[in-house]
Amino acid sequence: MQGKNTIGVIGLGIMGGMMAETLRGHGYDVTGFDIAPAARKRLAKCGGRPLASAAAVAASADIIIVSLASSAALAAVADELAGAAHAGNGVKGGASDRSTARRASAATRRIVIETSTLPISDKEAAAATLKRAGIITLDCPISGTAARMKDRTWTIFLSGERAACKRALPVLKAFTDNLPNVGAFGNGTKLKFSANHLVAIYNVAYAESVTLARKMGLDPREMLKLFGPSDVLGTGVMRLRMPFMVKRKYTPPTMKIEVWQKDMQV
Repeated sequence: MQGKNTIGVIGLGIMGGMMAETLRGHGYDVTGFDIAPAARKRLAKCGGRPLASAAAVAASADIIIVSLASSAALAAVADELAGAAHAGNGVKGGASDRSTARRASAATRRIVIETSTLPISDKEAAAATLKRAGIITLDCPISGTAARMKDRTWTIFLSGERAACKRALPVLKAFTDNLPNVGAFGNGTKLKFSANHLVAIYNVAYAESVTLARKMGLDPREMLKLFGPSDVLGTGVMRLRMPFMVKRKYTPPTMKIEVWQKDMQV
């Protein structure tokens, strides 16, 4: 049974798992699915309800957050959600059937909030699949790591149908107050690409600076004390990342290396 206070989460990795836990902390019932048994166990531990499939999650909630690591995973989830919607509405695929699906969707107001960092063309393909089943898709990528969400420093770029964005806002406010609406579907991902590119350059530049300081016999800790607070040299990324480089300590991790590489390849 779908409930307005039940939020579905598909993809319970570092980001999706943190979102599920945070939603529980804000009083939402949370259902979720992940192919990894350990991820499903984490959801159960925080009081959520792990389900057996993405389709089961869709049957339990009208708002579904998707956080996936690959385009193939997104395509598979979109196909499963669309198939479940078609089956539930008795839709067979013709034009009149698709119209029936859209009307049914308007009545149930199912929304998929897609938060992954993936190629825009792949997101558009998934959105088209879901649209044929009467499901609205929003493109809402996240700038920030799971660890930073505890400080409410995430920025979530909302893009897509304006009315659906408005309905998604109360849910996303569980994570952050930085929720700019950036217009048409896909604009969110374009901005995320720009942000990722900039942050990657910052990280490499800070690593080079720390290495240079060491090679010149300087203490990089003192360099960070001088540069970090500077209005000219200092940035939030410097203050967040350079301490790891200075201490040569990178645990606990806040992102998988393969995820960062995937983002750069995109």
